[in-house]
Amino acid sequence: MRPIVQYSDRYYADIGGHVFPMMKYRLIHARLLEKGLAGPSDFEEPESATPEDALLVHTPDYVGKLLNGTLSPREIATLELPYSEALVEASFLGAGGTIAAVRSSVERGVGVNLAGGFHHAYADHGEGFCVLNDVAMGIARALEDGLVARAAVIDCDVHQGNGTASIFGRDDRVFTFSIHQEMNYPYVKPPSDLDVGLPNEADGELYLSQLGRALEEVLDGFGPELALYVAGADPYRGDLLGGLALTIEDLAARDRAVMTACAERGIPFAVTLAGGYASDTNDTVTIQSGTAAAALAIGEGL
Repeated sequence: MRPIVQYSDRYYADIGGHVFPMMKYRLIHARLLEKGLAGPSDFEEPESATPEDALLVHTPDYVGKLLNGTLSPREIATLELPYSEALVEASFLGAGGTIAAVRSSVERGVGVNLAGGFHHAYADHGEGFCVLNDVAMGIARALEDGLVARAAVIDCDVHQGNGTASIFGRDDRVFTFSIHQEMNYPYVKPPSDLDVGLPNEADGELYLSQLGRALEEVLDGFGPELALYVAGADPYRGDLLGGLALTIEDLAARDRAVMTACAERGIPFAVTLAGGYASDTNDTVTIQSGTAAAALAIGEGL
């Protein structure tokens, strides 16, 4: 069965002149349709995650502050986004998209969310543009509902997935893997089960060789029943917040490597798009629409 892509125009929230390009969600959706990479029937609007979903991985105090608008100035500064009800609503909706993508991946082999990948949010606070850790929420909901017994996070964003690593640090059911630029945010990196920290200006050849070896350890060594792929466009050499040197072609090869490795082993996988801050937003849209299109193509072949 062809995968379902989770998307809503309401993924967008107005955060002003910010480096995070919130408009990218609408642009990626439009690009997929314009290029014939997806049709209208491929998309589904998700339901928002519930507070109960959030409480699977976040503390009651933090969830309450989000819903009641009582984050402190320091907490908002750590979040690095302007707080608003619209931002919280978009975050719960995006998390709902990841939960739905995980669920549909178990049913169809592949699931896609055009938002998500907010891996810097901790149990008790948000940070680094991440309000809710939808990665952790999607996996925790699947475990809670008995859809799978073991899951893996394959995090290929340029920044280490510190919040996800912290949340699942003592959960033997979840294997966290992150390949990232070592000398970049976050500067305090709670250990994942497997971290591959790359040097500044690492190119596609080094990246893909390191990724290939790590995928064997994650998928063959741990043997997950589900993988959640945090794609990230920010290893791109033109990214404002990254310092690696991958080309658009390298990132497409990365996507194929991760998705094919899962598909060949019969492991369902869900895709979230995560970060992307290219100086030309069109490059981010090209990279991330390519990620979604690759997932659709691989899923259709299952």
